[in-house]
Amino acid sequence: MIVDYGIKGRVTRSSALVVVLSLGAIGLAGCGDKKPEKPKPAPGATATQTVSVAIVASQAVPREINATGTISPWEEVVVGAETGGLTAITVNAEEGQTVQAGQVLVKLNDTLLSAQLRQQDASVASARATLAEAEAALNRSRELQAKGYLSQASLDTSLARQQTAAAQLAAAQASRGETAARLAQTAIRAPVSGLIIRRSVTKGQIVSTGAEVFRIVRDSRLELDAEIPETDLLLIKPGMPARIVSDKVGETSGTVRIVTPEVNGSTRLGLARIALSGMGGFRPGMFARAVIQAGDQPSLTIPSASVLYRENRPGVFVIDAKNQVHFRRITILATTADRIAASGLTAGEKVVVEGAGFLGEGDAVRIGTATPTISAATKSAR
Repeated sequence: MIVDYGIKGRVTRSSALVVVLSLGAIGLAGCGDKKPEKPKPAPGATATQTVSVAIVASQAVPREINATGTISPWEEVVVGAETGGLTAITVNAEEGQTVQAGQVLVKLNDTLLSAQLRQQDASVASARATLAEAEAALNRSRELQAKGYLSQASLDTSLARQQTAAAQLAAAQASRGETAARLAQTAIRAPVSGLIIRRSVTKGQIVSTGAEVFRIVRDSRLELDAEIPETDLLLIKPGMPARIVSDKVGETSGTVRIVTPEVNGSTRLGLARIALSGMGGFRPGMFARAVIQAGDQPSLTIPSASVLYRENRPGVFVIDAKNQVHFRRITILATTADRIAASGLTAGEKVVVEGAGFLGEGDAVRIGTATPTISAATKSAR
């Protein structure tokens, strides 16, 4: 049998070629299913946001200055005993009572002094009689000396007796006056009208000279010793109106009476004394708050919408020269319908208004519309 090997070899090479082509097609199909990767952003690129801004401007804004302090008497009068060593037999006033000037508060035992006064009344009467006798003798001596019946020496003796009697009467009257004054002092009277805030005497007590028996708030007038930061102290003037508020007794009106010239070196606080228009339920020693109407003051203002609160503290986003934002803390000084006066800013700076709530520190922004600054004249017209 004759076999043609040439044909068989050609068939085998053709089959191998088919297999290679099939594998190549499968590889190409697999490559076609893979998606191309997205290009990564260039390093340092930051997404931007369009915001509206406002310019920090100076305006005259009604300022309210808040302060806290302690209620104290306008004048506290100490009532003491002018005479001592006597027993209090009656006490006619109590703490919290309003008294009038001259009203008897305490009566001391005056039995001994009354007896001394009666004795001295008798001494005065005796001295007065002696003086009358001496004056009558002097007159007779003058008549006799004028007629030549009495020497000059006898006349001088009569004159000396008359002068001695007059001096004795004056001494007796002075001694009586002292006793009468001490007797009057046994009735301890209110030196001023006002509210009694302390009583230090009881019935039956032996009162010594100068001992305190009562304390009186003169004319029942109270004031608030308001502590003011030194930065606001120069804005406050006597006569400015104020509201005094207590969580316990409510609210009353008042007026700044005086601003003390000293600032505490440790706390940097000054003192403004605010006179209360009425006592109401306020009492000395109470804690209270004051809101002082300091009038229109030039202040740096921004829109209310630009203020954000972080950690319960106010602040704004300020735009720098590269249009990047930075959060800055501020202190709110006063508020109006749509503006806020604040410290911590500089006139002419740009603050973010709309879109501030979506920003983070250092974000780049695009500036859209600018919020117009309200002029002082426009604000006054409102």
